[in-house]
Amino acid sequence: MKKLILFLFFIAVVNFTFAQAIKKVKIKDVVNMIDTTQHPLVVNFWASWCQPCVHEIPWFEKAVAELKDKNVELILVSLDFRTSYPKELLSFVNKKGYTSKVVWLDETNADYFCPLIDEKWDGNIPVTIMINGKKNYRKFFSEQIPEAKLKLELQKLVE
Repeated sequence: MKKLILFLFFIAVVNFTFAQAIKKVKIKDVVNMIDTTQHPLVVNFWASWCQPCVHEIPWFEKAVAELKDKNVELILVSLDFRTSYPKELLSFVNKKGYTSKVVWLDETNADYFCPLIDEKWDGNIPVTIMINGKKNYRKFFSEQIPEAKLKLELQKLVE
């Protein structure tokens, strides 16, 4: 019995130690990440309550992982409600096993922050922006991206 308790304690400590921390950011921080990136970057705006968002994230993580030799980075920008940050959001991210960088957008005025990302963004999610500054490549997607299309778009990003 002591071994079982010790084992469960060890698992809890390891899980806590390697659990992802979710940083609180402002839209200017996200814009700065986009504007100063030195490598291909994919920024996905999502929320844990958005089914299309949650559905596509595993595709993003898998496809980006397949391009690790191209140094593609995926940043998941959560638009979850303030009441969900940080505890519920962190629990959700860990439960889903997301490995990408996750940040929480500490903004509530979509009329302010959406146009800073793209003038076509009407506030709906999921939204994705792909940037490759070295190629002067920037593409905005205002819908869920099907897995096959995502792979094609990522190839355009890194070619």
